[in-house]
Amino acid sequence: MTLRYGLWYWPSIQGRGEFIRLPMEAAGIDYVDCARDQGVEALVANLEKHAAKRGSFAPPYLELDGMVIGQVANILLYLGERHQIAPSNMADRLWLNQLQLTMSDMIAEVHDVHHPVDMMAYYEDQKTAALGAADAFRDERMPKFFRHFEQAAASHKGDWLVDHRWTYADTSLFQLVEGLRYMFPKRMATIEGDYPRVIAIHDQVAELPGIRAYLKSERRLPFSTEGIFRHYPELDGE
Repeated sequence: MTLRYGLWYWPSIQGRGEFIRLPMEAAGIDYVDCARDQGVEALVANLEKHAAKRGSFAPPYLELDGMVIGQVANILLYLGERHQIAPSNMADRLWLNQLQLTMSDMIAEVHDVHHPVDMMAYYEDQKTAALGAADAFRDERMPKFFRHFEQAAASHKGDWLVDHRWTYADTSLFQLVEGLRYMFPKRMATIEGDYPRVIAIHDQVAELPGIRAYLKSERRLPFSTEGIFRHYPELDGE
């Protein structure tokens, strides 16, 4: 019997939930985007229902037969092994998870660019600090992270981050590139040429049949200034 996953995440943004949707769409994994069907109140109620017994700290999380799996890298580790979108040997699986955790670090820094002082305060209330944070992130952190992913892709003879087949980390790298192109179009135009393998992986993911269909569908929400990757022109620069 094929089991259908319940994906719980905020219904109006891509956010961290997109890092789960992309590999599921690419692999044809059956899931329902619960809060988009049932609303925010249902999400909050479901989160609270599981809180006392191995619940997730926050969305996104997967629900399957009463089991809850939270945290992006943890969810992807599970899906990778269960649905063969990760390598079969332990060393490669751990390396892939390590790369995914590094992407999680980068995503956290992306968020801190526009919320460097208080994650609960409005961007406009911390704009001065955000200008400095954006300069440092564009000039120092983006190249450092991308160099690492470029080196990872160059460390073997395959066309993907690990070996010769796409994995969940490749779809995450795709989303990083897409999000940063939206957030920092000028900066990405300047530095993309320094990371040809990263961009090649992005382009290959975009051509996966499941991803092509998803990107054309209404399920793929647009980027906005409500999500992780936010475009404020004053924060961009070459």
